[in-house]
Amino acid sequence: METTKAKQISYGGGVNWNPWHGCHRISAGCVHCYVYRMDAKHSKDASKVERTNGFYLPVSHARDGSYRIPPGSFIWTCFTSDFLLSDADCWRGEAWRMMRERNDCEFLFITKRIARFAQCLPEDWGEGYPNVSICCTVENQAMADERLPVFLDVPIRHKMIVCEPLLEKIDLSAYLGDWVESVTVGGESGDEARMCDYDWILDIRRQCIEADVPFRFKQTGAHFIKDGKRYWIRRALQHAQARKANINTEKAASFQGSGT
Repeated sequence: METTKAKQISYGGGVNWNPWHGCHRISAGCVHCYVYRMDAKHSKDASKVERTNGFYLPVSHARDGSYRIPPGSFIWTCFTSDFLLSDADCWRGEAWRMMRERNDCEFLFITKRIARFAQCLPEDWGEGYPNVSICCTVENQAMADERLPVFLDVPIRHKMIVCEPLLEKIDLSAYLGDWVESVTVGGESGDEARMCDYDWILDIRRQCIEADVPFRFKQTGAHFIKDGKRYWIRRALQHAQARKANINTEKAASFQGSGT
């Protein structure tokens, strides 16, 4: 399969499209899921998966007949669920169709369910839609070793690895190569956040540099350890503090994530 690092993610804004809402916890990274936290504030059950009113957002039209989302837009996809969730099997075909129709826009989604990828594909997927980027998230070594061999082999044109929430030191070196367009790392947000050690982040950065893979430190998380000292960092400052570290490699520096 042809892969490329020529496509660099540099979308500072973008549109949020959540075709369905709700999810099920499946691994350690899900324990303090931000969707569950958000829904709990409104007495809503985040484990109930429902198609949203914005399902057809990418192909909705304005009064003049033009798309409401203009050509060239970047669309953050399914960030209040998982695009490969089995509950959404009956809706996903139509979502793929809209992505195909809007080949003038870029779509990106993050998944913990890469093992389901082969059974979730549209018939015309081939080597992947050129306008769809997929991130596989791994929060610890066990999930890296389970998910990344699958991620490596499935046909996707644009692949990124996301280590968020980063829960322990992870060795990605066996999996890094030209097939990965970037690695993004970040700590866990929320009042019950588990710790994230800066040394873990620097170690992944070193691995990325050695493999010539763009790296980005997205956020510190709330419970951060640096040089043996523990810091509690307010949500509003977690992204800014990560930027201040100034450790992103050039090609990945402008990746602006959505969600946690």
